[in-house]
Amino acid sequence: MAFTIEGEARKGRWLVTCDHASNHVPDWLGGDLGIPAEDMGRHIAWDVGAAGVARELGRLLDSPVILSEFSRLVIDPNRGEDDPTLVMKLYDGTIIPANRHAGPEEVERRLDRLYRPYHAAYARLAALRPDRVIVAVHSFTPCLRGRSPRPWHVGVLYSHLDERFSKPLIARLMAETDLCVGNNEPYSGHLPGDAIDCHALRLGRHNTLIEVRNDLIATPAQQAHWAARLAPILTEVLEGL
Repeated sequence: MAFTIEGEARKGRWLVTCDHASNHVPDWLGGDLGIPAEDMGRHIAWDVGAAGVARELGRLLDSPVILSEFSRLVIDPNRGEDDPTLVMKLYDGTIIPANRHAGPEEVERRLDRLYRPYHAAYARLAALRPDRVIVAVHSFTPCLRGRSPRPWHVGVLYSHLDERFSKPLIARLMAETDLCVGNNEPYSGHLPGDAIDCHALRLGRHNTLIEVRNDLIATPAQQAHWAARLAPILTEVLEGL
């Protein structure tokens, strides 16, 4: 299965997405990618804690949630089909053996069985309401290998092509005095062909991408805490537009 949908019949305006919800490798790929279980548990394989936040956020916002059911190392649903990082061969110091010789035919197989079904379901859910707002939930590691620690608790990523929702959201989060908030940090939110580009920017939908530092959402209790904190803030920002 390429994806899970929760709460499709919910009445809310939002669509909560989690592109990197799982570190699962399908059986038809051998069940692993040739790297240790320790690496499959790291941020390179999935967004640690993001799925729990997304599920609870969808429940609190009374809105549907879509979650991927495959590792980003198998194929990354948050990249365009022609992106050179669609199937990673090296990530944060780890070589991915099963991807080293993945040629066009193998990439096409993964596109057909995982990537495209996920995006088809995403597009269908997004189209159920004409006033849909997409909020993508991700997480980031506190420190990449050999790099400086990242100070942000939460980041908001967006494209310069549509700042309508994200800029007010950043301002509102910055009003929370205990938070260090990243403005397009730890990286830029403008990535042509990514999920937000395809399902929001090109169709004029309100959107934002939230990155929570993964050590802050490692447990179900922490995930529920962040969802409970974000839900009223998101609602307040939307009401102010």
